[in-house]
Amino acid sequence: MPSLKALRMRINSVKSTQKITSAMKMVAASKLRRAQQQAEMARPYAIRMGRMLNTLAASVAESPNAPPMLAGTGKDQVHLLIAVTADRGLAGAFNSSIGRATRTRARALEAQGKTVKILAVGRKGRDFLRRELSSRMVGDISYAGKRRIEYADAKELAERIAAMLDAGEFDVATLIYNRFQSVISQIVTEQQLIPVPVVKDASGADASAALPEFEPDEETILSRLLPQALAVRTYTALLESSAGEHGARMTAMDNATRNAGDMIKRLTLNYNRARQANITRELIEIISGAEAL
Repeated sequence: MPSLKALRMRINSVKSTQKITSAMKMVAASKLRRAQQQAEMARPYAIRMGRMLNTLAASVAESPNAPPMLAGTGKDQVHLLIAVTADRGLAGAFNSSIGRATRTRARALEAQGKTVKILAVGRKGRDFLRRELSSRMVGDISYAGKRRIEYADAKELAERIAAMLDAGEFDVATLIYNRFQSVISQIVTEQQLIPVPVVKDASGADASAALPEFEPDEETILSRLLPQALAVRTYTALLESSAGEHGARMTAMDNATRNAGDMIKRLTLNYNRARQANITRELIEIISGAEAL
């Protein structure tokens, strides 16, 4: 059995850890409110932007002059996977779930004979994917040190993706991120960015069934809308991931605080038992010595 000094040191150590996890839980809770509000405010705009893109895609996707950002390159050989994770850990399975989903997607594509490239957004995703898929990594982006994600960050990411497309580095781009659902639930989501998928309505017909007329023409609208739409979709994903990160960290730190409390109770019980055993042994020694006299 450990000594009383060792048990006291262990109890004090766990209490210090409990204070840290409790403080991290409160910090995550305060950041979660703002991040959740930003993510929820961005969703309606992203949905309407998606509808507009769907209409345009149905209108000009078959045209030979359709821009690659909308209709793709016409090939399906090189896939770019953009994995969005956090820059910090201590968030449960938040980061590893994205790493596993990206790894599974990459292996499935390679099994079909496709070429896979990975762009990691967040240091945790970069570190996870480098262990097994380092040869597929084409770059990484970190937002460490930033207090919150801004639209300029998403715009920079979108411009990097667009530059890679213009250079012919990929044919299909897919965004993999955690969509915030609740404090205890984040859903791994795969969203195809390029080419824009045409979503069919409930009747099974695509959006081309009733196309509106555009003024000015579609090409003029697309030249300005497509880069902005790509930035909006990446910004929405970054906001969803940020809110999910804070929710996952809040949950993880709450569990850690509870576990620390249970451990303190067990260690205190062991300490009291050891202390009582020492007192009993000392009394027996005193009584035995007195009877020997």
